[in-house]
Amino acid sequence: MVEKFKQQGKKTIVGIVGGAVLVAGIFMIPYPGPGWLVVFAGLGILSTQFEWAARVLQFAKGKYDTWEDWIKHQSMWVRGVFVLLTAAVVVLTLWLLNGYGLMNDWFNLGQDWVRSPLF
Repeated sequence: MVEKFKQQGKKTIVGIVGGAVLVAGIFMIPYPGPGWLVVFAGLGILSTQFEWAARVLQFAKGKYDTWEDWIKHQSMWVRGVFVLLTAAVVVLTLWLLNGYGLMNDWFNLGQDWVRSPLF
């Protein structure tokens, strides 16, 4: 009985930690940095206790490798479009999360138009 309780507790902790790492990684994907690495780390953590996570990890690694191979074989123009789209996602989310508004306040710039419409 105690062993089953310990196993269930371990599974719960792994689920919470792995889930948090996975969600953080998903939010990090469009930004420069280790977004996919964090996603794979979260799935790796989850796969120690959940079989479905191991299957998703293998599937995601395969799709990531396929995407990487595809993008490597594209022209500079196509790769440039993806860089610009990534930059647009970063700029848009920073604006929506009021990142520019905070910088405006910190540096006393007086540019109220940079504030997010959500805040």
